[in-house]
Amino acid sequence: MNITVYCGANLGNRQDYTHHAIALGKWIAQHHQLIYGGGKVGLMGILADTVLENGGKVIGVIPEFLVERELAHEHLSEIHIVKNMHERKAKMISLGNAYIALPGGPGTLEEISEVISWSRIGQHHNPCIFYNETGYFNSLKHFFENMISEGFLSTKDYNSILFATSIQDIETFIQNYTPPQIRQYH
Repeated sequence: MNITVYCGANLGNRQDYTHHAIALGKWIAQHHQLIYGGGKVGLMGILADTVLENGGKVIGVIPEFLVERELAHEHLSEIHIVKNMHERKAKMISLGNAYIALPGGPGTLEEISEVISWSRIGQHHNPCIFYNETGYFNSLKHFFENMISEGFLSTKDYNSILFATSIQDIETFIQNYTPPQIRQYH
């Protein structure tokens, strides 16, 4: 299975972020393949290095302008160089069978939000997961819950997203995943 992971090009301020990226990388190396943004810095680099060091396959997708800034990881199993961020996101979505967000900034949030939105309208049928062992995504979880109470998100659609607190939670969710029904407008 191809696991697409969105995460920061920075390490963040807590060592826990690095530890969880390493744990996720080891799990992916043992059971799956990694699809990610192709970079060698931050949590992205830690994640890719961990998968590679543990014998896993890593497929990177990176736009030309980031290659030119020398951010591309040189030791990947496979790399796709695309023209822009739109092509990058589309390629990462098309290659993935599940989507996981580790801590990151606005880009990470935008990418995982897009796959959640696309799932709701039937553009893919794959699980969307926030790896939230550190509590990094708690405010976002509360925001999603507010969407329910304000009538902008159904409980059923919310339940098709996971805020995971362990690798075991992620694995169980993927194994038992049922895609949400395609949204109908009335």
